[in-house]
This record gives sequence, C-alpha cells and structure tokens, in this order.
Amino acid sequence: MSGLTLRFKAPATERITLAGITPSKLSALSSHEIANITVGIEKDGIALGDAFDISGSSGESLTIEGATPEIDFIGGDLDGGTMRVIGNVGSYAARKMSGGKLEIRGNVGDFLASGTTGGMIHVSGNVGDNLGGVVTGERFGMLGGTAVIEGNVGTRAGDKMRRGTVVVRGKTGPGTGSRMIGGTIWAEGGFGPEPGLMMRRGTLIGPSVDSLLPTFVDCGKHDLVIIRVIARYLKTTLGDLAPKPMPLFVQKIGGDTATIGRGEIILPA
Repeated sequence: MSGLTLRFKAPATERITLAGITPSKLSALSSHEIANITVGIEKDGIALGDAFDISGSSGESLTIEGATPEIDFIGGDLDGGTMRVIGNVGSYAARKMSGGKLEIRGNVGDFLASGTTGGMIHVSGNVGDNLGGVVTGERFGMLGGTAVIEGNVGTRAGDKMRRGTVVVRGKTGPGTGSRMIGGTIWAEGGFGPEPGLMMRRGTLIGPSVDSLLPTFVDCGKHDLVIIRVIARYLKTTLGDLAPKPMPLFVQKIGGDTATIGRGEIILPA
C-alpha cells in the first residue's frame, strides 16, 4: 500500500493543526503543494514541510511519526484510507471523521471523536476528557463510527453522544454518558462516579460503577437479548478488539429520571 510518511521536527515553535490532512486530500496535491500547506496556528503559520520531514508518495495511507501533544486535529475530516500515528497527540483527534481508520500508538488529549460520523479509531494509550463529547456551539458529540481505547479515559466521555460505539479497556472518569442521547459505551474496567447525568437514551455497559446518581433506578435482573446481540456484532466487526461478553443475566439500571430516563446502565447481576 502506497502512502506518505510525515516525521515531526520537534520541538514545535507553535501549535500544529492537522485538520484535513488526510490521504484523500494529499493524493490530489503535488509534492510542492503538500509541503506548502499551512499547519501552524499563528498569524503567519508554519508550513507542513517546515514542521515535518516528508517522504514516500501519496496514496491510501498516511503515517505520522514522532507526534507530540502540540499537534491537534490529527485525523480530522478523515474520510477513507488509513492514518497511523506514532506518539502522543493533542486535542480534537478524529474531529468530524466520516470513514477510514485512524490508529494512534500513544495517548490522546481531549475531545477525541467529537462530531465523528463513521470510521474506526484505535488508541493504544489513554484518552483525556470529553471523548466523543459535544463541542461548544454544536448540538451533538459523537454521531457514528467506532472507537476502541486500550487505556483509561477522562471525565464526561460521551457528553451528548448521539450514535456510535466506544469500547474502553480501562476505566472511565466521572460523568461518563452525561446528557447522552444515543449510542453505546462499553467500559471493561468499569465506570467512575455518577455516570449518565441528564442521560436521555443510550447504553453504558461495564462490570462496575463507583457511585450512582440518586435519579437512577434499579430495574432488576434480566436476560437481555440485545446485550448479546451487541456483543456478537462487536465480535464480528472488531475481532480481537471486541470486549468480553457480559454474563447471561445482567442488572439494568434506568435513568436519568431527572429527564425522560430512557438510558440504561448494564452491570453484571
């Protein structure tokens, strides 16, 4: 598979934004045009060729080596192909991603997958706050696609999430699923305190929760076929990245009853 490699020239003199730097966009440009794309956020802006060593040829893949937390919006607007990132990255990774695959071998900052509508995201490290969360001025957070996080995530993951699936190998921080409208968050390491604040719909699945809001109610022990359907679907689509299935009987906790209360937290019975 042909593709470009961008090797970051650290240290950065200013923050870098890679929104729109995707395989499909770069494949339509000449080498000179690629090198002259402005990626700095200052008034004059640093060019891509000044911030990165560029090698290879445009194609279906883009590899970014030596990434640092000063680089934001990696994978932003990704609509196809594969992006591989080696190193830790800043905020807004996969912002409004609609297709393709984004692999990040490191930690990620805040607002990963905000506005994402499709595609696959795989992060080998931890993720900051507001994973799949809404950005100020917009109606919804994550709108589709799948994200698999090998580590832990910060606060308010899935804030106003509308659709999509998030699998977390580790534990989530406080307020997971706040104002959630739809979608699924499956945390194999459990949920932090008070998930689901003002949750309208959606599903949170995990082995434990640190503490529940008083507006969530125990709906009893159930054999929920839909949980097995979700598990099979994830196994089919994610393979070895899929979470381990829940036990046959689970405890369903409904809420947030401070709003319409059609969301659910699923725990082992």
